[in-house]
Amino acid sequence: MGSHIAELFTEIDKLRVQLLNNAEVMADCQRVQEGISNNVIFTRIENIILGIVTSLSKDEAPVLALPNRSSWANISFDSAVGLQMSSESSVTTIRSDCPMSVTKFAQILKILSVIYRLVQSNSYATKRDIYYNNTQLFGSQKIVDSIVDDICCLLKVPRRSLHVLATSKGLISGDLCYMEEDGTRIDCHSSSAAVAVSSNIDGIRDIVSSAKFVMIVEKDATFQRLLDDNFCTKLSPCIIITGKGVPDVNSRLMVRKLWDTLHIPIFALVDADPHGIEIMCIYKYGSVAMSFEAHSLTVPSVMWLGLLPSDLQRLRVPEVALIPLTKRDESKLNSLLERPYLTSQPEWQKEMELMKQSKVKAEIQSLAAIAPDFLTSIYLPNKLRFGGWV
Repeated sequence: MGSHIAELFTEIDKLRVQLLNNAEVMADCQRVQEGISNNVIFTRIENIILGIVTSLSKDEAPVLALPNRSSWANISFDSAVGLQMSSESSVTTIRSDCPMSVTKFAQILKILSVIYRLVQSNSYATKRDIYYNNTQLFGSQKIVDSIVDDICCLLKVPRRSLHVLATSKGLISGDLCYMEEDGTRIDCHSSSAAVAVSSNIDGIRDIVSSAKFVMIVEKDATFQRLLDDNFCTKLSPCIIITGKGVPDVNSRLMVRKLWDTLHIPIFALVDADPHGIEIMCIYKYGSVAMSFEAHSLTVPSVMWLGLLPSDLQRLRVPEVALIPLTKRDESKLNSLLERPYLTSQPEWQKEMELMKQSKVKAEIQSLAAIAPDFLTSIYLPNKLRFGGWV
């Protein structure tokens, strides 16, 4: 049994050695921003308020200039960091005398005042708490979420340093124990139930794990199937995590925390479709909207384990399980192929070109058309044993 397990992880161990060599090279490029002092936060908020007061004293309408978080023109790519916001990024102007932006101006000031008080009193609030603080002003939770990110970008401070938390949607399971900031000990070993990803990743301490790899699972349904099939026990020791689709910041922070602490291979298991590939790219390279926090969110070492478009042909997945690409899929695929990070990933390009030519996509569940337990009993063990990742 021992030799079988050792054999199973031979390729993974080789990959780990490669990644550790690369990690040493990347270390200088990828310094995670340490927690910023409260005084720095106070000064930055006070400078914004001082600017507004100065404008009013001159009978001028106050204006806020927010870095534009939605434009690729503001993004640069660094293979060691991912997508990051350029220092010369363009800005969006929020005027206090314009009917179109006066409400947003008021919303930003309100949230700045809430943050100032939270940091001052060393207390925390969730984004949901902030919304319910003044539902009439904010109108929707989505607006609060967006403005909190705008303020982080404006102040150049990570959200957790502003004492604003977000409820996590991710789940994690496997060979992992850690301590929450409040002293609660979390054990993720249960084979039948997963643990919710912490809402304060920065506060996690004393991580203990002998896992050989981490596997990011795109969808909750696949994650639950892996739990039901005792995947973490069969391929022990390992860790599996899901952000349930497009990952929230906490799920991304958790993956990054595991990489920084354990330095073990991190694989992505996503659908063989443009949407799944994009989700994997968010974990690996980041997103345009959160590019200002790339240094603490991205994990450039993530490898694509499956489902690969080439797997569909190699395994002869029945045609009944394949889905034709829609116009929207084709558009997304073309957009992905133009992303700056694809030039450093020829193997990924090859897989995506294959999808483009075949004009079909497939969900991970399509493997059940070969055999009900094919995913956990054959596909994943063989992929991990023989190095079937790109």
